[in-house]
Amino acid sequence: MKNILNILSFVCMFSCGACSDDDKALGGNTDGITVGNVTVPDVTYYSAKLKVEIEGSSTSILKKGFCYSTVPTPDLRDNLLEVQGESTALESELTGLEEQTTYYVRAFATAYSGEPVYSEEASFTTQGSTAADKLADYVAPDYDDDYTNISSWTQRSRWNLANVHDPTVMKADDGYYYMYQTDASYGNAHAAHGHFHARRSKDLVNWEYMGATMNAAPSWVLEKLNAYREQMGLDPVTQPQYGFWAPVVRNMGNGVYRMYYSIVIDNFIANGRPSVEANKDASWGERAFIGLVETRDPASNVWEDKGMVVCSSSDKAMDDYWGNNGDYQNAYFYFNAIDPTYIVDTAGTHWLIYGSWHSGIAAVKVNPETGKVDALEGANPPAPWALSGQYTVNNYGKRIASRAPNNRWQGSEGPEIVKRGDYYYLFLAYGALDVEYNTRVVRSENPDGPYKDITGTEVTNGKEAYPVVTHPYKFDNSYGWVGISHCAIFDDGQDNWFYSSQGRLPKDIPGINSSNAVMMGHVRSIRWTTGEKNDAMNDWPVVMPERYGNVPQDLTISEEELIGDWEFMQLDGNHNGQQFTSLTLTLGANHKLTTSTGFWKNMSWTYDASQQILSLNDGNIRIYLQREVDWEATPRIATVVGAGYYKDSSGNWKTNWMKRLK
Repeated sequence: MKNILNILSFVCMFSCGACSDDDKALGGNTDGITVGNVTVPDVTYYSAKLKVEIEGSSTSILKKGFCYSTVPTPDLRDNLLEVQGESTALESELTGLEEQTTYYVRAFATAYSGEPVYSEEASFTTQGSTAADKLADYVAPDYDDDYTNISSWTQRSRWNLANVHDPTVMKADDGYYYMYQTDASYGNAHAAHGHFHARRSKDLVNWEYMGATMNAAPSWVLEKLNAYREQMGLDPVTQPQYGFWAPVVRNMGNGVYRMYYSIVIDNFIANGRPSVEANKDASWGERAFIGLVETRDPASNVWEDKGMVVCSSSDKAMDDYWGNNGDYQNAYFYFNAIDPTYIVDTAGTHWLIYGSWHSGIAAVKVNPETGKVDALEGANPPAPWALSGQYTVNNYGKRIASRAPNNRWQGSEGPEIVKRGDYYYLFLAYGALDVEYNTRVVRSENPDGPYKDITGTEVTNGKEAYPVVTHPYKFDNSYGWVGISHCAIFDDGQDNWFYSSQGRLPKDIPGINSSNAVMMGHVRSIRWTTGEKNDAMNDWPVVMPERYGNVPQDLTISEEELIGDWEFMQLDGNHNGQQFTSLTLTLGANHKLTTSTGFWKNMSWTYDASQQILSLNDGNIRIYLQREVDWEATPRIATVVGAGYYKDSSGNWKTNWMKRLK
């Protein structure tokens, strides 16, 4: 079916108006204007073409068009399609209609005297759709990934997913998905405009910018910091340099929404001055805090601050904060109080999971009513450092994951925890943000561990975890993306799961100033492994290689659609700070692969259409398929993509990404 959205005869706009019911102008005459009968020559499952003739001088007409409703006798107080231009032969199209629904429509013309003239009423019933109809009529998102021309604060209404960093996403009771983020933007456009900026969407493609959730750092942050400094015998910080990082938001299911946020004090501990080279004194940087805000109406974007939940804590002595001279593996703090995530387990226990680099990821129980850690409340909470050389920070959490044993410079951060089926899944960001930033996932039957990766190895005390979930990549005809991690994982309530993160353009792209500072929000679909030959490989999330575009999924992917050329790439931990690139595979009608690479040449393939799983190499390699957007095509179109994990003959774990070329 052709794309009816692109065949409007006139430029139309929706607006609302009002008129008097005593307009007496049904088929009548005002300033010599007469409106003829509406005809409806074409009706689809979501649109209807409308025609009408208006007689009279066009210079006497102030407004003209069609009003419509699902109840009889529509007028200007109902849905309104106003037609621009001087012609009195109106031909336009209603779109966005409900399937198999009867609509009533009248044409109208309003004279300068202010009285509308209506046509006789017409009606039509929209058709039912097929999955093939919806797929044929699909239009891919057309916004530009290079948003530098609209990156300024004055253009924020056009940002959509531009200027997104470290997103957290929840679905609220009003049907919207709400997204919040770290304070970061191209050119620091957000500066002086508040913190933890928000946006919302109904379809995960089109996002409305909502503004900041916090105007300034809460007063308790500096008060708590200086109270600790007083105990340490240090002068108070008078010029705090704040960083607003990585919130997590949750719908608590009882009308309450909680957001845990991170505020870092970027000053040196010893001298209390802002952390710039001129002030450096070889002491470590000051501590971070995690706080809590709540709301009952996320649409209002008004949140009530509840104060401190936890702060960075050390297993060293109170005054053992020296050593910031490159000895990062022995840094002062044990748990770094940033990057919170949150979950309620099946027993009803609430958990705050947090941590970044340092000694790993911590889990601490939270009071369901207050959202805080009971052990840290009251007049004399335990100090966030060791007393008399004894490690006493257990009240600040239990370590549940780390990447490198006995090293506080781990390159691991950004935990996100969700539960599906029998497991709690803990997603972790690995590496530095500039290029190599990538995502791993581990799982446990309990929120506080032990967590194991796909090899079955525990990660509590240090382990390079597999599988690789996302990684910097580059399909052909694009610059690709880097810095794809620190993710949010969420579902729509119907077991459809999504992965969201920022993606950064690579550095030094010609024509884009500071291209690596371009941060586009990414949303991707997740599928879950099933039916693998090795049971340990079942029930793992695989993230699609292309971003989510709300492509209709109703039409089963047929085997015939798979025959042809694909871009194929393998992700693993041996990246060397580079983007993974693709090769071309051809799936032949004879169920053989054709490629220039020896390993894949003449490999057999089969397909299970009922589960949309492509199997290679006698089923040893399984690719989970889904319809998605080819973001590198011009114009962008719907295609088929896939992802899956497998262990090669050397025992190395690989992540396969594929995209069908059309």
